[in-house]
Amino acid sequence: MQDGTFSSPGYPGDTALLDAQHIPPPRGVVGVPSRGNVYAPDCPTRALLDRVGDKWSVLILQLLGEEAMRFNGLKRRIGGVSQKMLSQTLRSLERDGLLTRTVEPTMPVTVTYRITPLGSELLHALRLMIDWAETRMGRVTEAQAEYDRLAQGENW
Repeated sequence: MQDGTFSSPGYPGDTALLDAQHIPPPRGVVGVPSRGNVYAPDCPTRALLDRVGDKWSVLILQLLGEEAMRFNGLKRRIGGVSQKMLSQTLRSLERDGLLTRTVEPTMPVTVTYRITPLGSELLHALRLMIDWAETRMGRVTEAQAEYDRLAQGENW
């Protein structure tokens, strides 16, 4: 394991966990993938963290975790997202393997988005963060007000 990383339960690269649970590595995986170091400036994990930390990605995955949806359905449900941003985010999430895009040959063409098993794993982790944010917003607002009050008195 590289410096600055930590083991996470269920990580496919954690062979000790796989061996202990008698779980074979994922089909098609040759060798054990190495862990990244998110503190290294060129680590590709940073780009993935940027994506999964983006508000639009979180909201899209949350909705697709409930049901498959078409583009306009997503746009209607996610207040404030532009058509361009929704399209870019959907493309990025598809590229990362977190959702699939199915085109049905109808007139006009019907495109449906669905969360993938990999996206569902991520959504499980995100739901903990979403729940924390929804239930702690009052305390955060209080802390912000206190900070602003103190900062104003110190003439920052």
